[in-house]
Formats: sequence, C-alpha cells, structure tokens
Amino acid sequence: MALAPVSVVPEYQKKGIGSQLIHTALKNAKERGYHSVIVLGHKSYYPKFGFKTASSWNIKAPFEVPDEVFMALELTADSLKNVQGVVHYSKAFSE
Repeated sequence: MALAPVSVVPEYQKKGIGSQLIHTALKNAKERGYHSVIVLGHKSYYPKFGFKTASSWNIKAPFEVPDEVFMALELTADSLKNVQGVVHYSKAFSE
C-alpha cells in the first residue's frame, strides 16, 4: 500500500492534524489486511511514525528520488523481510 504525502494548510499546522491523519490511515490499512506501507515524503517527518528508508529492504522507487525520502513501514512484523524490487504504483497516483 502507498500512502500519499499528507499536507495540512499552514494555519492549521502544528496542531497534530497531520499526525492524526497518518495514525488513522495506518490503523485502517492494518485493519484491512495490509502488511506494509510505502511513502515518498519528508525525511524528517515520516520516521516518527516508524518509517525507514525503503532501501533497507532493497525496495526501490520506480523513478529517481533521494534514498532518504522513499520510505517503508512494516505494519506486521517482518512483512518486508523477503521483499525486494521496484514499487509499482496504482494508476490513481499518476492521474
């Protein structure tokens, strides 16, 4: 599953809205049976939710991006242990 970067209107930032959105999205993903999530996002923001560089699992983006902004999160322990390769995004991400 891919998580799109979260954006909050500047006057509402620093109120926990983005964190609540991400926590809810990750909870819903796990409840729906997803075992991992990828995100292309800010290198300092997403690690606080447990995201690590996707390259840690030899997972690559389908386009050139800095390693530190392409991240993955295991929703289930060791779910990415034997995963590697290039991510294929849903058509929704290119529309």
